[in-house]
Amino acid sequence: MFPLIIIYLILTIIRPQEYIPALAAVPVLPVVLILAFLSWMISNAKTFKAPQFVILPIFLLILMISVVVNGWTGGALDQLKKFGPIVIAFFVFAAACNTQRRVMIAMAVFVLCSVVLVAHGVGQVRDGVGWTGVPLSEDGRIQYLGIFNDPNDLGLLFASTIPMAVFLSTLRGFLLRVFWLGCAAALFYGTYLTNSRGALLAVLVVAGVYVWHRRGFLTAGTLGVVGLACMKLLSSRMQQLDPDEESAFGRVDAWYEGLHMFLSHPVFGVGAGNFTEYNDLTAHNSFVLVLAETGFIGYILWLAFVGYSFWMMLTVLRYKPEGIDDPERAKAWQSEQRMALTLLLSLCGLFSAAFFLSRSYMVVMYLVTAMVVGFYVSARQRFPGLRLFTLADSGWRWFPAAVGSIAGFFVLVAVLLHTST
Repeated sequence: MFPLIIIYLILTIIRPQEYIPALAAVPVLPVVLILAFLSWMISNAKTFKAPQFVILPIFLLILMISVVVNGWTGGALDQLKKFGPIVIAFFVFAAACNTQRRVMIAMAVFVLCSVVLVAHGVGQVRDGVGWTGVPLSEDGRIQYLGIFNDPNDLGLLFASTIPMAVFLSTLRGFLLRVFWLGCAAALFYGTYLTNSRGALLAVLVVAGVYVWHRRGFLTAGTLGVVGLACMKLLSSRMQQLDPDEESAFGRVDAWYEGLHMFLSHPVFGVGAGNFTEYNDLTAHNSFVLVLAETGFIGYILWLAFVGYSFWMMLTVLRYKPEGIDDPERAKAWQSEQRMALTLLLSLCGLFSAAFFLSRSYMVVMYLVTAMVVGFYVSARQRFPGLRLFTLADSGWRWFPAAVGSIAGFFVLVAVLLHTST
């Protein structure tokens, strides 16, 4: 199961089936996923001891219902075909990441595949076109194939994998440390080449959260201001970070329209994939997109899915197990916490970038969260005192969280619209 889902991860990121002619007519990705799923079905690694295993299939059902109630019965099958494989990949990948070693291997694959995409971008900058035949974007930004054909999508991937590369650089061996630090530097350079404001801000958030964890809020805030100033010098698009700027105003206007779609269709939304039927631009915000397309029911499920992932990593960082005075147990727990911090930072990079992009249904997001869930479930086996999360125990918390976040979006959009006029 683990080798198959790793192959699926590689194919999802590097996507050779989309530029190698011999693979063009072969359904490589679906076949590998089906084989991984069948392997998962007959394995003893199946686990459902996390709320996300319940939430995600229900969210898929809501996606299907959302298009049916908006008048397209056939859309339910369409959503099943689109999002169903993502649900399967999540279940299999979460079950496969059932040891620290496997989580580290998964991180290494994420990093190495992302570095390949950076190398492709460097080739684009040098020659004008990469080995896939994809050229630079019209505004000179690097891009790739398939789900990464937007520079912003590349930036999202790079921002979420930089913490993984830094973590791997802490492993033993001087040459290994140099190699993984080089990968981290390459990923940061790749983020720069995407010239994605959302991705650059995500990298800044990752650094800020790390400094906050280590040195406190004041130090993080101070360095954050300095970092933002430096990024404005590095990126021409960061210099245009203003609500009055045309692109930024278009995003705010899309958020405004998305909120009004929710008000007109509060229960199941306007239907998954229907945002652009009501507005020329997509939502440019993963949270607003889910809210507008699936209504309050879909939004509370998706928010819970994301929120539990953050909560799990914070639980590991805050928990103090019994017997910590024993040197061996203390060393083992420190290893768990370092991995939890890395995954938390990856989540911060992922969802900070996703806040400015409409990537609510992007497979990479669910593969990263699967790794988080798999790690936490396995950490509970190693340290049984860690909290067991269940919807029966804590699911009620997401109702006020959803209401509060929606109210926050209305206030944020109102302020941004007011300051841009």
